[in-house]
Amino acid sequence: MKITTVIFDLDGTLLDTLEDLTDAVNYALTAYGMPQRSIDEIRQFVGNGIRRLMQRAVPNGEKNPDFEAVFSTFRSYYDVHCNDKTKPYEGIMELIDALLERGINLAIVSNKVESAVQTLNKLYFPQVKVAVGDREGLQRKPAPDSVFQAMSVFDAKSAETLYVGDSGVDVETAKNAGVTCISVLWGFRDKGQLLESGAKILIEKPLELLELIEHETI
Repeated sequence: MKITTVIFDLDGTLLDTLEDLTDAVNYALTAYGMPQRSIDEIRQFVGNGIRRLMQRAVPNGEKNPDFEAVFSTFRSYYDVHCNDKTKPYEGIMELIDALLERGINLAIVSNKVESAVQTLNKLYFPQVKVAVGDREGLQRKPAPDSVFQAMSVFDAKSAETLYVGDSGVDVETAKNAGVTCISVLWGFRDKGQLLESGAKILIEKPLELLELIEHETI
């Protein structure tokens, strides 16, 4: 069946947000005298939302008596500094334009906090009209709620929809939503991790997605 709708993860898929996330985590940790985390550690911590990120970054997680204060400091800092070093991956802007030119419906679904998703979407992808972040009333990925929310806007059928992401969470999300997952190799997880997570279709460069859709080889 022809693909009509493509839903993208945000961090590690459309945007390289890793440096800004690392800076925000370390700002909050330092403010409370806690050891900083390396960018490679943060790379492994992301994917399940910012609370889970901070549970992994703060010593002893939520058992730490300062956890909520550190988490609040992180959120406040990241709201202001979410775009200091963030940038689209090479080829992403061309891919977005090409898909829109072909009449493909586009959406963004992320476990990132809703305010940051909307900020970054408006800055980089104003032509993408549907963006869903971590918000009240929707279970975050890998629950399919946010994907279903995006699909409902376009009245998209599962067989006509792709979900594009860079992590095992995205593989599981697509499975739970009953849509095909395309896993990208330029993001926060390597090929081995993706294959272990059950990834079946992997691409190395953004425009390879366009080729898959045009040749209907998915």
